Amino acid sequence: MKKTALVVCPGRGTYNKAELGYIATNCNDKALIAQFDAVREASGLATISYLDSQAIFSRTSHLKAENAAGLIFAAGFADFQSINQERFDVVAVTGNSMGWYTALSCAGVITPQSGMQLVSDMAQLTAGEAGAQFIYPVINDHWLPDAERAALVQQQLRKHNGELFMSIVYGGYAVIAGSERAVKDAMLALPPCDERFPLLLQGHAAFHTELMQMASDRALSLWPAARFNQPQVPLIDGCGHVWTPYGSDLTLLQRYTLKQQVCQTYDFSKALQVAVKEFAPEHIILLGPGGSLGGAVAQSLIQINWQGLKTKQDFVAVQQSPEPLVLSLGISEQRGVVT
Repeated sequence: MKKTALVVCPGRGTYNKAELGYIATNCNDKALIAQFDAVREASGLATISYLDSQAIFSRTSHLKAENAAGLIFAAGFADFQSINQERFDVVAVTGNSMGWYTALSCAGVITPQSGMQLVSDMAQLTAGEAGAQFIYPVINDHWLPDAERAALVQQQLRKHNGELFMSIVYGGYAVIAGSERAVKDAMLALPPCDERFPLLLQGHAAFHTELMQMASDRALSLWPAARFNQPQVPLIDGCGHVWTPYGSDLTLLQRYTLKQQVCQTYDFSKALQVAVKEFAPEHIILLGPGGSLGGAVAQSLIQINWQGLKTKQDFVAVQQSPEPLVLSLGISEQRGVVT
């Protein structure tokens, strides 16, 4: 009997040195990658197969905005196609930040080739804009809310009102973006923690803020609603709105995709929480590359006590059981269960 599954698509920052060769290793659909390469070549960009097959990971090349986006999209969509349809019934799809574009292709709103074009276009448009982005935890070691850290984040947002914004609500982490000056000041003001944070996200602009307005305007002119199709699978966006099959207003979906989520906060936690409440999946499948989504997914579930999850330890116990809730295609041991 099939298990129901929610599919979650990762955002930027998930194809790194450890993921080099991920697509060649895991994607058996060579025709799909050839199609992606053709889209990239037509735009004068390095092909996915070329980037993925390099002997050495290059921060300059692989983390360049349009290359990173293309690699993540290709890996994610190929992973989606590899899900065993006889074992899992995909009941809904969502994503984090750039993962929204991957989710659109997974749900059939845009073709895989259009998806590659869209992520490459948006990466180029937004990379040319101003600002920076960093991440800071608002939880403790048990993945429970830390009121003091959350208050400090809000203090910085108020201090730099109009220049600093909540970019992504990402489980137990605040992803904050704004002008380079405001980001620098806020990072200096927030107390260091966990020997990592506040952590500047290299190569990221002020995503999901009003500083992306010019990129949004250009994207709307390049991608009319006529290029969008009705979803074949329910989609949950970064506001927690469910776009249903066959009944979605494609003009509104186009404007959400290219305006609202580009220029306003992306609430990944809310997207995930609405998805599990509405569709009650037996499993949550995380597409690759990488396995970094797991923590934010678990933290978002803990916030609503999903299936009795109250702490990090609860989630670890579930994951170590014979029926783990979250299955990540970026983790080799779990990949075999999904494919």
